[in-house]
Amino acid sequence: MNTILDNLQAFWGYTGFANFELKYLLMIVIGIVFIYLAIAKDWEPMLLVPIGFGIIIGNIPLFPGLSVGVYEEGSVLNILYQGVQRGFYPPLIFLGIGAMTDFSALISNPKLLLIGAAAQFGIFGAYIIALHLGFTPAEAGAIGIIGGADGPTAIFLSSRLAPDLMGAIAVSAYSYMALVPVIQPPIMKLLTTKKERLIKMKPPRAVSATEKKIFPIVGFLLTAFIVPSGIPLLGMLFFGNLIKESGVTRRLAETARGPLIDIVTILIGITVGCSTQADKFLQWKSVYIFLIGAGSFVIATAAGVLFVKFFNLFLKKDNKINPLIGNAGVSAVPDAARVSQVTGLLYDKSNYLLMHAMGPNVAGVIGSAVAAGMLLGFLS
Repeated sequence: MNTILDNLQAFWGYTGFANFELKYLLMIVIGIVFIYLAIAKDWEPMLLVPIGFGIIIGNIPLFPGLSVGVYEEGSVLNILYQGVQRGFYPPLIFLGIGAMTDFSALISNPKLLLIGAAAQFGIFGAYIIALHLGFTPAEAGAIGIIGGADGPTAIFLSSRLAPDLMGAIAVSAYSYMALVPVIQPPIMKLLTTKKERLIKMKPPRAVSATEKKIFPIVGFLLTAFIVPSGIPLLGMLFFGNLIKESGVTRRLAETARGPLIDIVTILIGITVGCSTQADKFLQWKSVYIFLIGAGSFVIATAAGVLFVKFFNLFLKKDNKINPLIGNAGVSAVPDAARVSQVTGLLYDKSNYLLMHAMGPNVAGVIGSAVAAGMLLGFLS
């Protein structure tokens, strides 16, 4: 009888109930909220469902030494997490983004590249704020990249500059990507006049197939020579676009923008979610990171809109840019461009801004990768 009781007592010690603390319950609730927002509100379900369920997985209280947790060397979750820690998931995501992205809007109107560059002020604004809050320069650089609204880039940079903060940075970046339709419209409306919102832009010129094939090669050479440290992201982005536009590698392009990016998205979401174990995640630094992330996102959106307003001072009346596409300078593709379109239609049902907004939107992807390369070069 005593043996049975001893065995039951030993079994109880291995259960999650015996190792339970309220902090784990808090994180599980956060995971459930992520899943709710994804399903009920349709906020980036491809990201929030895996991350939310990963948060739940990562916060089941474990008995030390079971070798199943994401931070336990050799466990299955730890092996999958190596793609985040060593930074080889983000370049694969960029390969898929390149293979699904049409750069025509940017090629037809190169000045839209400047809007994408202006939106990167959010990154450097967040970097300065983080420094003032006591983070080290490397940590501040990793936190700042949240302002680019680019989850893979945030993971890539934080894995090298601030691996201890990677969970909070990644979850923050993906959270604000999901909140693009909520955060950006009030800022856009606040910073523009009704007259500016009604500006109709000229239809973009037709881009030839030759231009589309040349662009990824020229774009990579220009950016890689400026920031060689950004090659893993930039190389895969432009290579993905080349296999899309070349016309002779359709199967490769379909694999990159379909099964490959879906698989890697699942692995990133689950493992990043698992990395938010309460004992490592619930600290004041995580709170600061979320607050800085919100600030950086506001700065990035405002910088894009205000830059267009400033740029319009130098453009002829019939060539002006609608400042509502300034928000698309962040690299949340294509959600930020959709926000430009939806907001524009509120004021003029015939004013279609989506194709114009895709220019700064894809420029933002390039810009965030370049900014990550710059920060990595200076701070690593």
